[in-house]
Amino acid sequence: MNRILELREKRAKVWEEAKKFLDSKRGEDGLISPEDAATYEKMEEDVVNLGNEVERLERQKAMDLELSKATTSPITTRPNEQGKSKMGRASDEYKEAFWKSMRNKQSFEIQNALQIGTDSEGGYLVPDEFERTLVEALEEENIFRRLASVITTSYGDRKIPVVSSKGTASWVEEEGPIPESDDTFGQVSIGAYKLATMIKVSEELLNDSVFNLEKYIAKEFARRIGAKEEEAFLVGDGLGKPTGIFNSVGGADIGVTSSAAGAITLDELLDLVYGLKSPYRKKASFIMNNSTVKAIRKLKDGNGQYLWQPSVSLGEPDTILNHPVNTSVYVPSIAAGNKTVAFGDFGYYWVADRQGRSFQRLNELFAATGQVGFKATQRVDGKLILPEAIKVLQQKA
Repeated sequence: MNRILELREKRAKVWEEAKKFLDSKRGEDGLISPEDAATYEKMEEDVVNLGNEVERLERQKAMDLELSKATTSPITTRPNEQGKSKMGRASDEYKEAFWKSMRNKQSFEIQNALQIGTDSEGGYLVPDEFERTLVEALEEENIFRRLASVITTSYGDRKIPVVSSKGTASWVEEEGPIPESDDTFGQVSIGAYKLATMIKVSEELLNDSVFNLEKYIAKEFARRIGAKEEEAFLVGDGLGKPTGIFNSVGGADIGVTSSAAGAITLDELLDLVYGLKSPYRKKASFIMNNSTVKAIRKLKDGNGQYLWQPSVSLGEPDTILNHPVNTSVYVPSIAAGNKTVAFGDFGYYWVADRQGRSFQRLNELFAATGQVGFKATQRVDGKLILPEAIKVLQQKA
């Protein structure tokens, strides 16, 4: 049996047992004893750990699939038939020269090939094939990129036209004047903020022909950049970084304020869901912290069914009130005044990648310790284009 499917089914079984245990131990006042609470907490922890393992295996499977793709193309043309050769940074010559340069295997041929993509500041733009691998790796690390709309810009600010209000029709008398009612338009500007990191590799490792430099850099860049991106897309303040959906300025509208500083009720979640306009609910999902999921996991609807339902199908997320739930450590946890839950169509959050991620080899900076540095930079911005498409729940202050 597929290991991932097996773990999903096991998690669903443990969750059913936890629900039955909780229901059987509740007293007339709806509370349970400290001993039973400790037992339930252990069962719930097993559910969380199984879910985390499923997510790890799914990410590992996706990465293995990507890295196992063929690195060469089969011969599909007839003898003496000339095929189209790739140009610029997509050419095999440039790709080979780039990685030789990263390993410091310099020659005149390398320098000539790299003139195609020489950075004005001395770095080298990543070859096209590797850049695509890089973006896919970021998507594995950053859950928000899978939900948002991702665009690519080449230079300057990207101006996005937005309808801020719509006109209406009116009943009029026969031969009466028809009132004017125009739509009003606005603009949202998306720029590019610089995100950078440095990776150190020992000289011995670089000279080892077995070492997969491409895989290592892609994985490390994805882990570091992906984490910082997701944090900014969620709680960024727009100062030198993207504006997050939980930010008070430029973020999502507050849909519900909880009645308690340290808890969330069923009615408040229902108000959050149905406070969102129905067109946005079609593709809507939740984003919250794992600790918030834990608090909601104990809530039931009017029919006695738990709001949180685990997924038993491969690739399908868990649900709350029949809507997918996504988790991120960067979403604030339940505390007085915090915005803890976002619900809406996150496709209205736009992520703008500025073309050309670049690497630069730093030979001298770490020479004394026998290491070589690699500076990696990316320019990106993110903004919520239509605030009404997402609503957030805020805890009572």
